[in-house]
Amino acid sequence: MRSFHDPGNAQHAPQFFLIRGQVRANYEVPARAESLLAGLHALGLPPELAPPATAAQLQTVHAPDYLAFLEAIGPAWAALPNAGAEAVGNTFPTIDALASGGRRPAGVVGQVGWYTADAACPIGAHTWEASLGAAGVALAAAAEAAAGRQAYALCRPPGHHTYAARAGGHCYLNNAALAVEALRAAGARKVAVLDIDSHHGNGTQGIFWNRAEVLTVSVHGDPGSYYPWFTGYAEETGGAGAEGANLNIPLPFGSPDAAWLAAVQHGIAAVQAFKAEALVVSLGFDASEHEPLNALNVTAEGFARAGALIGALKLPSAIVQEGGYNVDLLGPLLQRFLTGWSEA
Repeated sequence: MRSFHDPGNAQHAPQFFLIRGQVRANYEVPARAESLLAGLHALGLPPELAPPATAAQLQTVHAPDYLAFLEAIGPAWAALPNAGAEAVGNTFPTIDALASGGRRPAGVVGQVGWYTADAACPIGAHTWEASLGAAGVALAAAAEAAAGRQAYALCRPPGHHTYAARAGGHCYLNNAALAVEALRAAGARKVAVLDIDSHHGNGTQGIFWNRAEVLTVSVHGDPGSYYPWFTGYAEETGGAGAEGANLNIPLPFGSPDAAWLAAVQHGIAAVQAFKAEALVVSLGFDASEHEPLNALNVTAEGFARAGALIGALKLPSAIVQEGGYNVDLLGPLLQRFLTGWSEA
């Protein structure tokens, strides 16, 4: 298995994070990538550099106006009088506003609200460059999968909360969705996404909501009390013409290995029934029992067993890194997951 990364991710070091009305230090820090890199080296899988994604590749998933916003917002925000170090929205378009003629504003502050879903995706001076790099890493792994192999993409920032034209939850470009589109362009008729991050992959679900040729599966903590709150429920099964192409498996808070692995097996069965020709795994370690904001209670052995279960599919696969914020454990957990995968 080859692995890929982009050292430019370290340029993106978000500070702002809001939790229960308190501004706290952001958990999505460059040290996450350093820990994962250490895990890869311990496995004897030194990652290769990947080129950044091109505009044409990004536009297979993302709207041109959104991409233009992401590229320009850093300097535009810095030029505002009395601006903070990062662009963070303070108002967001509601369903009522959109239903009664709401539209994208001309002002910078309003555009940040328009193009972000929440206050958990602060945009700094180098967020755009880091996001391009992460997207390129996912596309490099997808190229390996397109050749019938498996590869790991150390993507930072993560991506599965990003919609076609809206950032959210630490995510700016949807790396997993870009990998799907690359596999489709390479000839895979059916591609599945298996998202085992602790949070629902709402952006990926939204991007492929009406796409019957892409199966999206997400195993996550119950969104009734957990980010992203508004999506991730079992009754969300796909849009018009794609009914059954989306499977959400929300789990009660505190679910241990047995329940989580049963849900992962349920997702694997859906991938098999779908007859996927290629697989994108959105890999998050925030289901860990030691996660700082955990909802689930998965052990290191649980991640090893999940790697073995998914690896046993023997599908061409791009494993795309999503969340996981216990910096001390990310490298060891990645080792356990990939070892399980390789031994399947």
